[in-house]
Amino acid sequence: MSNLTRRNFIGVSGATIAAMGLAGCGGGGNATTEASGSAAEASASSSAVSDATGAIDAAIIEAGKQDGELIVYGSCEEDHVAACVNKFVQLYGIDTQFQRLSTGEVESKIEEENGNPSADVWFGGTTDPYNVAVTKGLLEAYEAKNATNLISDMYRDPDGQWYGIYKGILGFFVNKEELERLGLDAPQDWDDLLDEKYKGLIWLSNYNTAGTAKLVVNTMIQMKGHDEGIQYLVDLDKNIAVYTKSGSGPSKNVGSGECVIGIGFLHDAIFQIADNGYDNIELILPKSGTSFEVGATAIFKGCKHPNAAKLWIEYALTPDCVERAAEAGAYQFLVINNARQPELATEFGLDMNNTIDYDFEDAKNNTETYIEEVMQALAAGGADTGEDRFQTE
Repeated sequence: MSNLTRRNFIGVSGATIAAMGLAGCGGGGNATTEASGSAAEASASSSAVSDATGAIDAAIIEAGKQDGELIVYGSCEEDHVAACVNKFVQLYGIDTQFQRLSTGEVESKIEEENGNPSADVWFGGTTDPYNVAVTKGLLEAYEAKNATNLISDMYRDPDGQWYGIYKGILGFFVNKEELERLGLDAPQDWDDLLDEKYKGLIWLSNYNTAGTAKLVVNTMIQMKGHDEGIQYLVDLDKNIAVYTKSGSGPSKNVGSGECVIGIGFLHDAIFQIADNGYDNIELILPKSGTSFEVGATAIFKGCKHPNAAKLWIEYALTPDCVERAAEAGAYQFLVINNARQPELATEFGLDMNNTIDYDFEDAKNNTETYIEEVMQALAAGGADTGEDRFQTE
């Protein structure tokens, strides 16, 4: 697979893509990007736009254009967000800014802003932090017409506070060369990761900042039981070298060998193999089972551009939007009817249905409590929970 090269997504004709500061949008030094366009540049008729994106009502399109602006917080990879934003600008001519922040950062930021959010919509990233936001009243319910495009009702919030766009499979990825050099075999299941031979070789993401890590916590509790799941994470901590700020952090360092064993989403490792040429990476599906993320999109309650935000949701629930992911090297399974699934995911042996039955309701009600319990258990056990290890930048 190492001979595959990255496929560049097509930029918007006539649009300007420029890095620029966005007032009130701090967070780890992430750049804010603007994709700006005009109605003249997106001069297609309402019917043509509907045909291109999957039957969006002309009234929704026109109302969105009247707002004239949109601000997006994206929690999937930046190129993925950019590809979707660029297409949105091309279709509707709405000036759109976006910033890449982890799901934990977005949830914390919107909570601090207390009903006066600095962005309009949230795009990408696993739903556990979205569900935390639901319990705190931070998301706006919207019954999207294009919700009928979802392949199952499990990929939406019952009240329309978030909608799924993709599904990512949780697992491990290892640097084969480093394991061979160390004379070690690759872990094949969750309990294998506890073996002391892997001490200092494993990377995971930060439970406080990354939706991926929150999913790991919920997965272990759901698979092993509450007390056993928390104890597992305490035991796993003994072998972990770094907790990265973002869920994709381990995958970005496994090809170079800085990370020998990473825990995260397998589509992130596929990107490193297929697009960055790291053919020394091996993907591993845990033998006893694994869970999944539903990458979502939602409207922030109290947003300044509500009509443009509704248009974004309708657009996000179309093949035309979700298929931009593979162009940007994002190989998650898509949960939209008639969308072209990424061939690489199945070529690497992934099956979107080969997962546990994840309990979204338990995750919605208890994620914050579980994270607090895990961090307290780590501290009580003498674990180093400082920023050098639990990265926040």
